[in-house]
Amino acid sequence: MAKELKFVILLDCYGDLLTDHQRNVMELYYCEDLSLAEIGTPMGITRQAVLSLIKRTENILLNYEEKLGFAERLGKMRECFERISRTAEKVRDEELKQALLDDVKEGLDLI
Repeated sequence: MAKELKFVILLDCYGDLLTDHQRNVMELYYCEDLSLAEIGTPMGITRQAVLSLIKRTENILLNYEEKLGFAERLGKMRECFERISRTAEKVRDEELKQALLDDVKEGLDLI
């Protein structure tokens, strides 16, 4: 998994556990793709301070994932629903197929 995508996923899973400042900086960096200077200047902090905060927060997110494993489980659940969906497409009974696909969609919406 690409490093940026990994942290976007971790931020999505654990962002509410961060301080507002940590979450804001991480969202600006990973989701809005702003540079260190673009983040730091309006906040009145240096590029180095932004980088330091990002690195510390990355470690916090990795620690959460190591202990809780929520992002990994979500990924495995998505893969499972995709396999079920592919199998449901092979079902000949249209009513049963649609019921299975509806349930898969509902499950994916929940995660």
